[in-house]
Amino acid sequence: MPMIRRGAQVPARWLLLACGILAMASTSRPAGAADDGIVDVHTLPRLDGAVEDTSRPDNHRVIYTVPTAVPATSEAARKLLSAEGWVPYVYPLDEKSSTLNFKKGRQGLRVSFTQARGRPDQSAVAYTPSRIYSNVPFPDGATDLVFDETRPYLGCLAPGALDATAAFFAKEMAALGWRKLNPEAASRWPNADLGETVPNGMRVFYDHPGGDTTQFYKQKPVMLTLMRRDDGRTHVEIRVAPFALPAELEADDDMAGLPRPKPTKSARGLGSASSNKREMSAAAMAELPAVLAFYRRELAARGWQEDGNAPLAPGDEVALRISSAEETAVLRLGRKYDFTMISLTAQVKESALAARAKAKKEADARFLSDALGTAQQLIAADEVRRKAQAATLSDAPLTALADSKTPVPLPGNAEDVEFEGGDGRLEFSSASSVKALSSFYRTALKSAGWKEQPSVINQPNMAVMAFSKGGKSISMTVMQMGPKVNVRADGSGLVTEAAKPAAAGEEVEVQAKSAEPLKPDPESPLPVPTQRSSKSFATTKIPGGEAPLRRELTANIPAPLPDVLAFYRAELSKLGWQEKTEGAAISAERAQIDFSSPQGPAVLKLGRAKGETTVNLAQKNADVAAKADIMPKAGQARVMLGNMGAAEASLTINKQTVKIAAGAGGPQSGKGPMLDLPPGKHQYALRVPGRPAQTETLTVAAGEAWGLLVGPSGDVLPLQMY
Repeated sequence: MPMIRRGAQVPARWLLLACGILAMASTSRPAGAADDGIVDVHTLPRLDGAVEDTSRPDNHRVIYTVPTAVPATSEAARKLLSAEGWVPYVYPLDEKSSTLNFKKGRQGLRVSFTQARGRPDQSAVAYTPSRIYSNVPFPDGATDLVFDETRPYLGCLAPGALDATAAFFAKEMAALGWRKLNPEAASRWPNADLGETVPNGMRVFYDHPGGDTTQFYKQKPVMLTLMRRDDGRTHVEIRVAPFALPAELEADDDMAGLPRPKPTKSARGLGSASSNKREMSAAAMAELPAVLAFYRRELAARGWQEDGNAPLAPGDEVALRISSAEETAVLRLGRKYDFTMISLTAQVKESALAARAKAKKEADARFLSDALGTAQQLIAADEVRRKAQAATLSDAPLTALADSKTPVPLPGNAEDVEFEGGDGRLEFSSASSVKALSSFYRTALKSAGWKEQPSVINQPNMAVMAFSKGGKSISMTVMQMGPKVNVRADGSGLVTEAAKPAAAGEEVEVQAKSAEPLKPDPESPLPVPTQRSSKSFATTKIPGGEAPLRRELTANIPAPLPDVLAFYRAELSKLGWQEKTEGAAISAERAQIDFSSPQGPAVLKLGRAKGETTVNLAQKNADVAAKADIMPKAGQARVMLGNMGAAEASLTINKQTVKIAAGAGGPQSGKGPMLDLPPGKHQYALRVPGRPAQTETLTVAAGEAWGLLVGPSGDVLPLQMY
């Protein structure tokens, strides 16, 4: 390698290259060098008794606990850090925040406080650094400090007189790299007026030509305004120069169906485009004239017109009345810090409310009329079909099947027989009529010593029978199902001891199939595992409404009850459902837990049957029920009555007799009668001209709403609606 001896002449270009390399070496910062814009929070002082949380080490965060409550801890931390030269301030529009913000030179610090877990007498303190992107000086001894390090914004009261405060800022702004904005630099903003005067004060504009991604990046010019106060102090404000802000604002996404300008620091909306009343408020990062021009443009494009000024409220500089074909509104604009504060409230006119109510009533009536017409057509068609199918069924007397293994005899033409001796269940189909099968069992069981209990359901297409003997019972339903008749029977009189071990073995086998964890079905409206043997989902809606009054899911899960319960607790908590411990009942064979969901009350019921866990999950929508006026009174149940028949019906329940006019609850007469009942079992009797009285039992619980609908044939359909 060639060497240059001492005293030799060195070419000028070599000297320039060496100086360049030296300059680069002296100004570049090694990758591992400290960032002087970020404070090392591990070196900051801590309160007495501090115990650091080292469970999650973090170079840029310190958390420690102290044995004092949060309010006392916050005040002590403020005094401790202030004594170390950290100056506290608050963010604009964030005056009520419990987080403390500090600035020291070009470094920022945030200190947050939380109650220690389960210990109201202890506090957790967190130190987090914050970068001061746009630094401005704080006058010594200033009070009421409001600061945002990103724009920047500074508002405070300086203790000195106007001249002394002006001299302070002239010196300190220059020390931070700010320079007074000259006409040449300001020429890029056509509206810039550097000669503005302020009564009883002064105004100076600055820019910051230097900057990088850590500070003063693409810094807009700022405006320093100083105003003399009567108490000798000086009001200080530094904010982005108005001429550097956009004069024409773009539209952001609507809030509550109302226009919102861009950009905003904060915004919130109440209601929606279809609400009777809606509100939008925001803090726009723009001057008031630009915001006013935005709203005049956007509202006019949506068919709104100005109707003059509205009375000014505190903080308002502009208040306008506006209206559209259906709504009236008030737009209020004011200034706070460097924001234009927006409040826009719209209210639907009374005439429009009446028109909406009329349109909804007509839509509901059309829906009910269509639904009633469709139901009547389906019922009539089903009646024709049923009669045609019934004509093929045999009324001939039946004989018992020989060698039957069931506790009760089977007719000779029984098909698809299913018998569960452990559960006491029997089901089969037959080509004989309801009349023939009913006669067969009444005769056979009576001769075997069984006594029949009276029943009001004994129709050509359906019969319900109940028998008892020696403390045991059998309930039997015989119903025409298309071209065949289905027979279902259950009760203790059908339980066989020999079948019980087999059933237990079956349960072990079924549960063995569910060794893998239960997984939620993503397609189900309410949670249910993918591992299931059956599932059904039902909703109850008010005619013309979209949201359901009640949703109900039933399912059979081949898994132990504790596993299914754990599944639902996990999945429902993800949906924001909160479990109510009061009234919860959990055992090895059943569980019932009440929940409060975002839509309303809900209940989960689990049981065991055929080696599986049965699930019934029901959720109610309180808002929909309240709007539909079917919400039960506290501690009671509500029953709504309807009549699709052609004649008046009467219903007696809870010592009350109610007349139900023909068509009540339909589109022509609106809502039918409603009753409020105490929780429990209620026997009711329905009387329809030309038919014997029907007696049934309705079981209701507090907070439920039921419908009892009299059909065209005089039968009663009970339906839980809420």
